[in-house]
Amino acid sequence: MRKSILLLATVAAFGLAGCVSNNPNSPTNNAAVRTIGGAAAGAVIADATGGSKTKGALVGALIGGVSCGLPGLPQCY
Repeated sequence: MRKSILLLATVAAFGLAGCVSNNPNSPTNNAAVRTIGGAAAGAVIADATGGSKTKGALVGALIGGVSCGLPGLPQCY
């Protein structure tokens, strides 16, 4: 059950990643939105896999915030 939820969350994350646009006015190009989204996703995935929601949120927030500087993703404005 937990593995299927984690797999579903991963597939959903990759599917939503394709929606990121190069439009500077897009909310997905905001560092705060990416950080909060990462924290939410991390907490949900950690809860589904039996881990600590707090640790999952912290890791997700870190990854979401760092995503602004990753090559291949739109820069944050």
